[in-house]
Amino acid sequence: MKTVVQVDFPFAGPFGEEMAEAMAGLAHSITEEPGFIWKIWTENPVDGEAGGVYLFEDETSARRYLEKHTARLESFGVTGIRGRIFAINQALTAIDHGPV
Repeated sequence: MKTVVQVDFPFAGPFGEEMAEAMAGLAHSITEEPGFIWKIWTENPVDGEAGGVYLFEDETSARRYLEKHTARLESFGVTGIRGRIFAINQALTAIDHGPV
């Protein structure tokens, strides 16, 4: 069953185009993760946060990635990481045109 991962954490920047340039290598590497389907990158420069919403083929892949990503962020000195895993309600998502 497809699974959503939501991650956010304190982030001082860069944001916008500078973030896109700085994180392009990471973005490409994420596409190689087992079970990965897509990611929406999120940023909030006003509150100093960044993160993403991911879709994986299954819960096992999602949990594996969340563990890996959390460890990677911690290795960069990031604290206050919030990672959550959600099942998808297919019927309601279809009504609201969700891309799953």
